[in-house]
Amino acid sequence: MSNEIKTSIDELMKQAKIIQDNMQAAQGSLSELQITGKAGANDIQITLNGRHYCDRVTLDNSFLDEDKQTMEKLIEAAINDAVNKIEKATKEKMLELTAKLGLPPGMNLPG
Repeated sequence: MSNEIKTSIDELMKQAKIIQDNMQAAQGSLSELQITGKAGANDIQITLNGRHYCDRVTLDNSFLDEDKQTMEKLIEAAINDAVNKIEKATKEKMLELTAKLGLPPGMNLPG
């Protein structure tokens, strides 16, 4: 193998390592997110972490006066609000990462 090819492969491996390290750092910071979804004039608040696990549910006492169907819809809305916020934060973080690495904005990095 020529020195030129070996140097190119070495550079490629270094770049791959940099991308991998940056991806791991981004995933770590995303998993530490605490995002709160709200519904019903903030009667219900559901906090999810960046891995989409529920960390906290907060109910206003007025929420407990609602009928079962309304409660279900409000819980659903609060969860969806939190999930949408996490997805937005993830997309923004990945766009930031691709820009930092000099990659095209539309490039999908594995996450």
